Amino acid sequence: MLRILGHWFTKKVKDFFYAMGFFYNVLKETLFFIRKKQVAFRVLILQIYFTGVNALSIITFIALAMGAVIIIQGLTILPQFGQGDLIYIILTTIITRELGPILTAFIVIARSGTAIATELGHMVVTHQMEAYISVGISPVSYLIVPRFLGVTISLIILTIYFNIIGLIASFFITQIIKPMQFMEYFQNLISALKYSDIIVSLIKSFVFGVIISTVATYNAFKVKVASTEIPQVVIKAVGQGFILCIIANVIITLAYYLLG
Repeated sequence: MLRILGHWFTKKVKDFFYAMGFFYNVLKETLFFIRKKQVAFRVLILQIYFTGVNALSIITFIALAMGAVIIIQGLTILPQFGQGDLIYIILTTIITRELGPILTAFIVIARSGTAIATELGHMVVTHQMEAYISVGISPVSYLIVPRFLGVTISLIILTIYFNIIGLIASFFITQIIKPMQFMEYFQNLISALKYSDIIVSLIKSFVFGVIISTVATYNAFKVKVASTEIPQVVIKAVGQGFILCIIANVIITLAYYLLG
């Protein structure tokens, strides 16, 4: 039993260091990518389009639903305790700082994370990676870096969009339950919104984007020879993406309260 556990632990440690080396290589190639123009710029634009633009419909739906649910619960429960004004603080805290980044990250994992792992895994199996290397093209700079940047940029933009739509939805639901002027609602919302909420939201979305893109591409490159390995690495990429994003979310939130 101890031998099996030791073997498992050794394998995980090696995998961790391989992942760190992979991440370092991606960061290094990213700096080169930004400093000079490459054909991979087209791949970057396509990745932003797929991850960002194509996800707007589902992001809109979920943001509207979350904003509606929070405002309905808040306006129903808080006045019973004489704390009706707290609804604005709850809205800005839950949507902007918590739900916006993490739900957007989950959607991107389900859509783009799986797509990236599947696509790159298929390219490994069909030996397209060797073809790039044979003509002097780095797979990391041409295939991984554009997806790394595309997913991260898209996630930041989608998080901002989620926050705005969620807060707008809460206003329209408010008109049904407790009608008020838009300017009154907007001023109360702005007074409850802190710069730290926006900064934390952006930090989380950036970190989540880095995690999702790195995990998806790293697992795709672990495919060896069989196409049957692709579903396995996709499932692993999704699971690791969810876990790491949740851990990062807890750490950033904890750091916010400890340093704040």
